[in-house]
Amino acid sequence: MTTLGRALVILGAAAVVVPFAAHMGAETAPPAWNAQAAATYLDGRLDWWSTFPNAARDHDTYCVSCHTAAPVALGRPALRQPLNERGPSAAERKLYENVAKRVALWREVAPFYPDQTRGLPKSSESRGTESVLNALVLSARDAQAGRLADDTRQAFANMWELQMRTGPTNGAWAWLDFHYEPWEAPGSPFFGAAMAATALGLAPDGYAASDAAKDGLTRLREYSARELPKQNLFNKLMMLWASAHIDGLVGDSDRQAIADAAFAVQQPDGGWNLAALGDFKRVDNTALDRRSDGLATGLVILALRPSMRTDARLTRGIDWLEKNQDARTGAWPATSLNKERDPASDIGRFMSDAATSYAVMALTPSHESTTRIVR
Repeated sequence: MTTLGRALVILGAAAVVVPFAAHMGAETAPPAWNAQAAATYLDGRLDWWSTFPNAARDHDTYCVSCHTAAPVALGRPALRQPLNERGPSAAERKLYENVAKRVALWREVAPFYPDQTRGLPKSSESRGTESVLNALVLSARDAQAGRLADDTRQAFANMWELQMRTGPTNGAWAWLDFHYEPWEAPGSPFFGAAMAATALGLAPDGYAASDAAKDGLTRLREYSARELPKQNLFNKLMMLWASAHIDGLVGDSDRQAIADAAFAVQQPDGGWNLAALGDFKRVDNTALDRRSDGLATGLVILALRPSMRTDARLTRGIDWLEKNQDARTGAWPATSLNKERDPASDIGRFMSDAATSYAVMALTPSHESTTRIVR
């Protein structure tokens, strides 16, 4: 892997990635992970989400979820190079078309969750959340093409229009709160702000340094500086990851403190566990899964790698990811922070959707070359 003393080699049509050492005389070294299986899993989950009745919205569209659609939009392009793909998969294109349609109809489409059916203030929460996720999905698309499309510029314009300018979330966005950790809970506006920063960091054509983004980015930086100390480790890691693309979000002392806190909860097997990244409690009072998972492990590697590329502790995390892909499904494991769920059910796989997306990003550092640091 290039940044951790390894290199990834693709073996034929099976698209199985193996350590460089396997080509240097280690005759019996087993395949490390299967890129094609991961892509098949992620595409299948995007396809399923697009037809899931609970995801359906007006104008023949569907909502962008924090657990499936958004992370897959970030993670699936990372497999483009390992699989020698020329462009997005059919499932990705369907997602892009859905988001572009909602951006084009922004003044006409109903919020994901209207006040009239879900209670106050769900309309404003929905709009704020969607504005960020729309920009994120389209910016991730454009990062691959190297050109910022008009619909992405409009998505960013919608996002800036809804950025808060007063109160404790000044600089962030109203965010959905269903008490679903870690993405739709009371502390999730900070997660949303990190996603907005990630969208900006991915955007090509120097958008983040443009006049259109200047004022909003200033408010975003001020929000991060003010609110970072109050966040759980999951949210801090999300913002630290975004800070690899946009400076001024996390200071040097905070960066080191986040790294120290993350390494303090590294598991004996080299991975990380999502439940250890915050003070979480399931609503059904079942015990949280304390095993290492792909989401926490992938996130820690993505957040810490830019400043600690050769750290042996990150290498151990990479090793855990390489060894823990499900050979049958192509996915990496993760479980709900909110309740016990059947891991074989579609809803029970939500966390694995995100885990697989973050795992493939952590395992394919070359995809990060599409990002840029904005001063």
